[in-house]
Amino acid sequence: MSLLDPFLSTNGIAALVTLTVLEVVLGIDNLVFISVLTSRLDRAGAAKARAIGLSLAFAFRIALLASLSFIMTLTAPVLTAGEMSFSWRDVVLIGGGLFLLAKGTREIHNEVEAEDAGEHASSGRRSMLAVIAQLVIIDLVFSIDSIVTAVGLAEDLEIMVMAVCLAMVAMYFAAGPVGTFIAAHPTTKMLALSFLLLIGLALLADGFHFHIPRGYIYFAMTFSALVEVFNVLARRNRRKRPG
Repeated sequence: MSLLDPFLSTNGIAALVTLTVLEVVLGIDNLVFISVLTSRLDRAGAAKARAIGLSLAFAFRIALLASLSFIMTLTAPVLTAGEMSFSWRDVVLIGGGLFLLAKGTREIHNEVEAEDAGEHASSGRRSMLAVIAQLVIIDLVFSIDSIVTAVGLAEDLEIMVMAVCLAMVAMYFAAGPVGTFIAAHPTTKMLALSFLLLIGLALLADGFHFHIPRGYIYFAMTFSALVEVFNVLARRNRRKRPG
């Protein structure tokens, strides 16, 4: 059997397109976190951190795909509390949700209290290592959620790997503009931090088996982002007006 065989059928192509789109959508959460986290670094540091973060996300996803038998064990119940049972995936989602809620709340507090971002960025190597450490944590959380979804939708490993690769390429090209835009517009950073709280709550709910349809979340994020884009354009036009 050739490696190209899964891509030569109508079902294989449909699965690839569907899974790639889904992986890109799921990657939005990851992208928002990376953009927010790197916004306190200088331009060179932010670019380096984004490259490292996306590389880690890609490596985690491929490693998880290479161990499908391990992935399947992540959905098996390992803990029981009353009538509820929790798998390792649930535990990871709960932990990741709490981490995003704590991180988002802390960053919003820093923005509201107008703490000097330069203190974070000027610490050089220590700041970079802190950013990378947080990227490792959240990349692992989002990777597990992403790959469990991929395994449930596609049967061929080749299709899953190709979909992940295409999604990561899309994220790589989007990360720079998104991160630069957030860093240049303080109000959009506050909006992105609010998105982190929303995403963290959704992960926490998933961990407790209360699924919030992602369509609602992404619609709210898209609508809010469009409103903010119009606000940015309006402010820019007001500054251009004479007098």
